[in-house]
Amino acid sequence: MDNEKKYIGIDVGGTYIKMGLVSDAGEVSMHRELPVARDPEGRRVMDIMMHGVDDLLSEAGLSAQDLRGIGVSAAGCIDSVKGSVAGNGGNVPDWSRTEVTKPLEERFGIPAALANDGNCAVLGEAWIGAACGCSDVVCVTLGTGVGGGIISGGRLIEGRHGYAGEIGHFPTHAEAGSKHPGDRSSHFETYASTAALVRSAVKADPSWDSGKPLFKAAEAGDERALSVIDSWMDEVAYGLAGFIHTFDPQMILIGGGVSVQEDLFIKPLRDKVVRIIEPDFADGLEIRAAALGNDAGLVGAVRYLMTVLGEKSNGKGKMQ
Repeated sequence: MDNEKKYIGIDVGGTYIKMGLVSDAGEVSMHRELPVARDPEGRRVMDIMMHGVDDLLSEAGLSAQDLRGIGVSAAGCIDSVKGSVAGNGGNVPDWSRTEVTKPLEERFGIPAALANDGNCAVLGEAWIGAACGCSDVVCVTLGTGVGGGIISGGRLIEGRHGYAGEIGHFPTHAEAGSKHPGDRSSHFETYASTAALVRSAVKADPSWDSGKPLFKAAEAGDERALSVIDSWMDEVAYGLAGFIHTFDPQMILIGGGVSVQEDLFIKPLRDKVVRIIEPDFADGLEIRAAALGNDAGLVGAVRYLMTVLGEKSNGKGKMQ
């Protein structure tokens, strides 16, 4: 990357902070992974992040002034306008109400930007991943919860704060809801996450306590395993149908560990969705697995930063 502009990309998760040196072509080098919850010195997330950047620069033989900036992807409700974490910090310890971009800019003297991890994932995939060249994409990440990001007409949909794209919290089961503030029993992720899949699987067989033994049983033709997966896929498919009818994308990308199951998940999910949606929406629609894996967040964070920097220089709005 000697002749390219360099950035640092950071992805803050509940257990690890992943970071790396990223070129303006999206190539990642100098990967680092720093524990969060088990930090031996009890440091807060920002302290861990700052020390990680220092160490990465030292190892790369660079100073902060050799970089164009730092892009940060983070779980939780992210106010990308203020560059801070809102009240819901996801599963990241000591993260809610944390300022992120201002301390980074003050410490290193270079621009910084912060965005939600789902938004960063879709930006990364549209830049150098499975959705490269697409202008209308919905990315859905299936894990303990459900995350996502939406690009429409070539623009990332963020809303007025940067909160938009929280598709896991889209209510899909009105009958399950309550009037209690913050209740999520009606939300898409309650039924479509891989955590929901495992909950159903354990009821059928206690040994299916993760996706690996469940899909292994399904591969062997176990009818109970196949039934559990099929019922769960219905929940995923109906949620996706709603997003398709709302955003009319070229592509639906599925992220998360379960996305590697092409024959047992991606292909049958595609068939279910096509049967559910209005025929005109199916024309040219692709549903496929995301491609960037663990690099999606930090690559997308750099892409977000690059876009913001470009717009600051030409005086345009936040995302273009």
